[in-house]
Amino acid sequence: METNKGFVVWFTGLSGAGKTTLAMKLYEKFIAYGLKVEILDGDTVREDLTKDLGYSKEDRDENIRRVGYVAKLLSKNGIITIASFISPYKKHRLELRKEINNFIEVYVDTPIEICEKRDIKGMYSKAKQGKIKNFTGVSDPYEEPENPEIKISGAHYEEIEYLINKIIEYLLEKKYLI
Repeated sequence: METNKGFVVWFTGLSGAGKTTLAMKLYEKFIAYGLKVEILDGDTVREDLTKDLGYSKEDRDENIRRVGYVAKLLSKNGIITIASFISPYKKHRLELRKEINNFIEVYVDTPIEICEKRDIKGMYSKAKQGKIKNFTGVSDPYEEPENPEIKISGAHYEEIEYLINKIIEYLLEKKYLI
């Protein structure tokens, strides 16, 4: 398997939806195929690229703008880029789509009840108690994508291989991978 162009696979969904798990598994598959690939994940990017930003709406908007710029540069240079970010606002995902050639939005649609059960840090609980402000899905909205290229359920980890194959099938069908 190979690619003749860079592209961005952008995972979006609630905290705990399974975005990072799916992104890492897809990354591992691409590495196994010998493809040039980079992964940008919300938690790790905030350690370096956006550590100066907080979690206000303005800061989260700037976080996505910066990551989008990096993803655009990587893909423009022939590197497959996998991005895993809540990216809750339609407006910003539409801007990413306009800015980045070969943008593939993957909506990880997991019910909030399941996301809460997976929350080992207790963020949902803290947000419901008012200890965390602007928490997506609780005190701040998550605007579901209207037309993602791929919509998958992240509710069942045991289906992860099936879900990754679904993404790869799409990339093959659309000639991102050959």
